[in-house]
Amino acid sequence: MAKLATFLLAAFAVLLAFTTPSIAGDPDMLQDICVADYKSLRGPLRLNGFPCKRPENVTANDFFSYVLANPGNTGNAAGSAVTAANVEKLPGLNTLGVSMARIDYAPWGVNPPHTHPRASEMIFVLKGSLDVGFITTANKLYARTVCKGEVFVFPRGLVHYQKNNGNTPAAVISAFNSQLQGTQSVAETLFGASPTVPTYVLARTFQIDGSLVEGIKSKFPPK
Repeated sequence: MAKLATFLLAAFAVLLAFTTPSIAGDPDMLQDICVADYKSLRGPLRLNGFPCKRPENVTANDFFSYVLANPGNTGNAAGSAVTAANVEKLPGLNTLGVSMARIDYAPWGVNPPHTHPRASEMIFVLKGSLDVGFITTANKLYARTVCKGEVFVFPRGLVHYQKNNGNTPAAVISAFNSQLQGTQSVAETLFGASPTVPTYVLARTFQIDGSLVEGIKSKFPPK
């Protein structure tokens, strides 16, 4: 009996190992299409994704968007702009487990360190030259320069960044294995949370004076 229990436990462990990759992205869909019905969100219904439109109300326009056609406004402190084409902008993406974004960079602009908790990301450089990198949980930095026509991958959930290393604008297209990848900016998350993270915690974390923490917080007012 003990040997049988051990065998079953080992078999379960192997089965779990083989099935784990299948849950790396969004859950598999159970129908051909499930166009997001934003109006249903006004009611009490909440689920992992959006409710589906009735099939008779679906049109080809639900699967179309020109949101990535034009450059974003990079006139901000970071010098970058992210334009998302996810399920919140393109209802036909609901349950499909993919999305895209366009990132534009002013000369020397930066897409600050951030994470995507629900997706890995691949960028394709449309124009310019970028210094990019990501950091593993062992604090190992993987960084290099990517140029027009080249791609780079950021693993799911790891902190990463991009910087335009030229004096002309740059742009990339990002692809995600999630309909809504989520984005957490490291600086905004820590210094712009609402309610705010206690100054004492941040001062001890970064080993800096509390007045400096307050100064940094003033640059990231809660949204």
